[in-house]
Amino acid sequence: MESIIIVVFILGYLAITLEHNLKLDKLIPALAMMAICWAIVALGVDSFSNWFDSSAHALVEGFADKTHEVKTHYVEETLLHHLGKTAEILVFLLGAMTIVEIIDYFNGFSTIKGYVKTNSKKKILWIFSILAFILSAIIDNLTATIVLISILQKIVKNRDERIWFAGLIIIAANAGGAFSPIGDVTTTMLWIGDKVSTGKLFLYLFIPSLLCMVVPSFIASFLKPFQGTIETDDAEDASGKQGKHSAIMLYLGLGAIVFVPVFKTITHLPPYVGMMLSLAIVATFAEIFSRRKFSLTDFNTMEESREHAYHSPVHSSLSKIEMPSILFFLGILMAVAALESLGILFGFADTLKESIPLLGTELPGTSVSDTVVMLLGVGSAVIDNVPLVAASLGMFTESLDNPLWHFIAFSAGTGGSMLIIGSAAGVVAMGMEKIDFFWYLKKISWLAFIGFLVGSGAFMLMREII
Repeated sequence: MESIIIVVFILGYLAITLEHNLKLDKLIPALAMMAICWAIVALGVDSFSNWFDSSAHALVEGFADKTHEVKTHYVEETLLHHLGKTAEILVFLLGAMTIVEIIDYFNGFSTIKGYVKTNSKKKILWIFSILAFILSAIIDNLTATIVLISILQKIVKNRDERIWFAGLIIIAANAGGAFSPIGDVTTTMLWIGDKVSTGKLFLYLFIPSLLCMVVPSFIASFLKPFQGTIETDDAEDASGKQGKHSAIMLYLGLGAIVFVPVFKTITHLPPYVGMMLSLAIVATFAEIFSRRKFSLTDFNTMEESREHAYHSPVHSSLSKIEMPSILFFLGILMAVAALESLGILFGFADTLKESIPLLGTELPGTSVSDTVVMLLGVGSAVIDNVPLVAASLGMFTESLDNPLWHFIAFSAGTGGSMLIIGSAAGVVAMGMEKIDFFWYLKKISWLAFIGFLVGSGAFMLMREII
């Protein structure tokens, strides 16, 4: 049964990567893969020898000897757990995307666009790479990618040119998220699990993360797509109907997103709760600025009710949300959860840890653990980095702020940049810009790989110095 699930996952994964060749939207194989994997798990639960309890981050002892009813209960509880964790990400994503759309409704991004005074592709590359690096550490790499690609769409009108910038934004955002406890979901996992502290995380990873962003951007600045200038549309009216509120909505929207980690720190509630509060605040001001008058007479007739919905900035923004990307995210995360639940990822990680010394593949100046962590980083580009970090929590027993945990945070956070579906930032960018998997593999992956290697080397050097 485990072999069948792995085959289904591989076939679904191939269908996603061959989206354009098959002329099949990627959300279809993602949802089918998720449903089929969990169906096989439910039907063949009695044949499985291992089960991973996600809430306890450990394998269930003696699972093979338990009754059918107990095993079924584990399946239901684990499925509900993963659905809850996935829903947290999706609701957070919906909130962030809605705030971004509300800002765009008021033409708020024209304010930032006005600050970009250059048409040079090289300068624009550096501006967005630096912004992605900084913003991802503050508002997390997922939200930073949404915001910056939304701004990029206002500046670079040619999609064929824009996807190159989007590729470098993914690399920079993942690099920036690695050194912040709220910058990436895997780093947050290690932070909440008392494996890393904020101060040491910054101390160990800021320079490696910075190099992981700078080196690919520096190399890319010499590539042909970043030479010359972009064409601008001078006729575009940046003021618009709500032009006088554009700057206010921009700063309010971005401030509301930045408020989310503050809310989480104060209340210790999941980030999506703070995002919903931020969305409520931004939506309130959006309604006020759109000069909507709230009264019972607005709903006297069906026609007037529809009129209100049509002109509401919140309703308008929600209608523009990229729902296919949300459903794709649901499918891919829940499919990976099926592999995690059977302990397949843990078995792979343990096998990797045992076989590397036998193969003699340790790199000069590194330990077996370093090689395992780097391979986990490469693996996070293929399989979601969340279960891989969860696997590492079971593989290693080092104490708080041991350099190994910081290396895992860097490797899992930046390794996902090597494939477009290897990180949340990549998945969102793929949905927003319809970036082809193989285009990214050919054009961007090698830059991400170089950044990953340079950053890893810098970390090993920092580890010796500190």
